[in-house]
Amino acid sequence: MVRFIIRRLLQAVPLFLIISIGLFYLANHLGDPLLSFSGNGARILPEDRLRLTRLMGLDKPVYVQYIIWLVGNDWIKVDTDGDGVPDEFGTRKGILRDDFGNSFTEKRPAMDVISERVKNTLLLMITVEVVVLIFSILIGIYSALHQYSVMDNLITTLSFIGYSMPIFWAAMMLMYIFGLNFKRWGLPYFPLVGMYELDVGPTILQIIWHMVLPVASLSIVSIAGYSRYVRSQMLEVINQDYIRTAYAKGMPVRRVILGHALKNASLPLITIIGMDLPMLLGGAVVTESIFGWPGMGLLFYNAALSADIPVLMGIMVIISILVIVFQIITDITYTFLDPRIRYD
Repeated sequence: MVRFIIRRLLQAVPLFLIISIGLFYLANHLGDPLLSFSGNGARILPEDRLRLTRLMGLDKPVYVQYIIWLVGNDWIKVDTDGDGVPDEFGTRKGILRDDFGNSFTEKRPAMDVISERVKNTLLLMITVEVVVLIFSILIGIYSALHQYSVMDNLITTLSFIGYSMPIFWAAMMLMYIFGLNFKRWGLPYFPLVGMYELDVGPTILQIIWHMVLPVASLSIVSIAGYSRYVRSQMLEVINQDYIRTAYAKGMPVRRVILGHALKNASLPLITIIGMDLPMLLGGAVVTESIFGWPGMGLLFYNAALSADIPVLMGIMVIISILVIVFQIITDITYTFLDPRIRYD
């Protein structure tokens, strides 16, 4: 197992470099980052544009910008004012030394900007993941044990409807029904924007109340898809000989289903969860933008609009690393769920 982990980590290094090159190239073609300094490119004087271009290293080829972003520019003399004297302000250490640069819009370290949003996104997305897993497993098991019943057909129909919903449409419908209409009808309604009311403050009840609609919007599609995976895998497992043998031995139904069937049916679900978990840190861009949730999804959206490359690259690099790490964790998890899987 140790040799497998070491081998996977060594394979991850060139994989990360390839991913980072592609992300850096795309991020540098989103737009003009100098617009974020004034909000209007026409207001930037030519001499200021030239100085900022030199200061930010935008006058260099893309591959040189990538190398500077990766390992720093200590070896490059930066002369922003053209007086022949290198400036210290433009030096960077590179991401390998934990320097993602300064945000173009907020004029402070990009990682400081990102770290302020992490807790908000994790609060929302971990809640979503817990809700999705609980309901998906319960619904999937029930449908498998009551195959082709009225409830199973109803759940199947609702699952297809839920899975086909775009998240933005589900979010707006929930806002329209449980926010606008409930308020108009005089019923307790859910807030539509933010984490809490400004006149109340960030209390636990306020945050929970504001999370209801975003969590529901994100959970609908995932529950619909996950529950179908659980159902199909459970139907395949419960018909195996060892399940019938467990029943014949007189084992309790709950122990057979949860201790034997669900454990072996969860392998495909573990793969999906392993790919979804790293995305928790990125947040849901559409949902956070619609509900004004101050997380990394909304930060990513705003950074993309303003071509804030340091913030964009910081978020994408973190997610890329987590994807690689969680793939390894997922492979290791297989060995605990299925003893037949070995990597030695």
